[in-house]
Amino acid sequence: MMKINYQKQLDGVIAGLHGEAPTLLLHACCAPCSSYVLEYLSDYFRITLFYYNPNISPAEEYRKRVEEVKRLIAALPVKNPVSFLEGNYDTGRFFALAKGHEDEPEGGERCFSCYALRLREAALAAKAGGFDYFTTTLSISPYKNAGKLNEIGTALEKEVGVRYLYSDFKKRNGYKRSIELSAQYDLYRQDYCGCVFSKAERDRRLKVQNFSTRGGETVENHPI
Repeated sequence: MMKINYQKQLDGVIAGLHGEAPTLLLHACCAPCSSYVLEYLSDYFRITLFYYNPNISPAEEYRKRVEEVKRLIAALPVKNPVSFLEGNYDTGRFFALAKGHEDEPEGGERCFSCYALRLREAALAAKAGGFDYFTTTLSISPYKNAGKLNEIGTALEKEVGVRYLYSDFKKRNGYKRSIELSAQYDLYRQDYCGCVFSKAERDRRLKVQNFSTRGGETVENHPI
């Protein structure tokens, strides 16, 4: 199967705007991932950042990430205005889809179902709000499957009737730029994706790291 260049597809959409700034509902997972995407896309779109992440636990972690996104929006200089919209924090929806997949590793079917849950809510919110496009910041992470995200977004475009903006924001050093912006704005960079399962995986990784460090070998701990 031929690999799709989602960045090239995004370039084509932007080139076709001819200076117009359509509305974009941008689903966001956290402030660090949002930083580069907002810096980049706010030159071309009027963005509403949509925070819908019922996967995040505990509630204190969820609120911390919400407030950090708001702080970023207030601080980041942008060409076109960026507004904020918070979705419903209903963890029951996430745990319902995760049932039976609790022991799967990160990056499997449980994660794909979580992508679909969040993107569907973004598509429906975009439809209800009359937005021209919707997309997500998730593809900036090297730990997220951009192909699967774009596959889900394409299907939702056909189902819901709002154009999906193809993306692979890690391209063109997007992930690297997000790290730079995180440092510049002193953003909280969490070290797990957000759900209880990724947190447990993080804890196991830390345990291995601590054991290895005591044994004289340091193992790097990568944020998700």
